[in-house]
Amino acid sequence: MSSIIEKRFGEELVPLLGKQVDITMSDGATIKGVLLAVDSSLRVIMEVVNDNLKQKIILNSGAVKRITLLENPFDLKALSEKLNKLFPGLVKLREDIGAIIVMEKIKVTDAGVVEGYGPSAEKVRGVYQEYLNELKKRMT
Repeated sequence: MSSIIEKRFGEELVPLLGKQVDITMSDGATIKGVLLAVDSSLRVIMEVVNDNLKQKIILNSGAVKRITLLENPFDLKALSEKLNKLFPGLVKLREDIGAIIVMEKIKVTDAGVVEGYGPSAEKVRGVYQEYLNELKKRMT
């Protein structure tokens, strides 16, 4: 049971990596920055910009009270459903790595198509861009 819980915890943390977060410390102080790494005991590495100087800081798990995502999370599941309409049965959602695999050769993340080329990859790029446009419309 413990390994299942650890796996699920990790799956929930992966989408936060590389995103803007606000960390509330146990003393009430807050730190804003980009989450670079976090483990299951909540030890955190983040990048913070102070006076145009980028710093990487490491926070002890006992100091972290709460991590709040400051961005809207990218919904890979919704994108994979759109891609599955174009490529039925050839789309695999891999939440553990934060990616969608299309036809076992095209890799899509929240950053777009990161692996793959050719006409199929171009179609995937088109669906990705259409999805981004829909997200922007919803936010306005």
